[in-house]
Amino acid sequence: MRVIGIDLSGPSNHKDTVLTVFERCSGELKFIKLMSDIGDMEILNEICSQSQLDEVVIGMDAPLSYQDGGGDRSGDKELRKFIVSLGMKPGSIMPPTLNRMVYLTLRGIKLTREVERLPCRNPIYIVEVHPGAIIGSRLAREDLEYVLSYKQDFSARVFIRKWFKEQKLINLPVIIQNESHSIDACAAALGAWHWQDHEYKPMWLYPANPPLHPYDYCC
Repeated sequence: MRVIGIDLSGPSNHKDTVLTVFERCSGELKFIKLMSDIGDMEILNEICSQSQLDEVVIGMDAPLSYQDGGGDRSGDKELRKFIVSLGMKPGSIMPPTLNRMVYLTLRGIKLTREVERLPCRNPIYIVEVHPGAIIGSRLAREDLEYVLSYKQDFSARVFIRKWFKEQKLINLPVIIQNESHSIDACAAALGAWHWQDHEYKPMWLYPANPPLHPYDYCC
């Protein structure tokens, strides 16, 4: 199994898009590569390349659907309740049609539909993820401060990079801790792995509801 975590940004902001690739080996996720400042074709080409080797599981940090009529999807409301119960802040979960989110939503929807049409040798599975919730729901309560501050605090990212090893993400380069988008891409891979691997399960899951919401949403 190849696991890809994508921290997606809006279509005009390639510099904040980060993709990580892992390989499942003996119950661990082995880091393979990191790509940043990438556009849609680079993402699609990498997914297609990895699918020639094995099945691919993609965790994408972006809304992959929107609520008809606007506002929160049901999954957004439920995930917001879940992270608040952990002690996290609700503001990290925003409606997909909010002004600051709408272009990210557009890119997420467009990209996933293009992935579905790729000429791939092996199956590809896609799940929408929330990296902060993936980290926060697995951290010890006494360490929750790190997930609340890693976007701004380098020392928190150093802690999370080391913590990823405890979660069986191995061979992570030091560069991962330099900025938050790389941390998010690794967390997206962790969540996608636990969603797909029968030996694990997500900490929270909102099932797909086709046709309007065609992908599971998890952390």
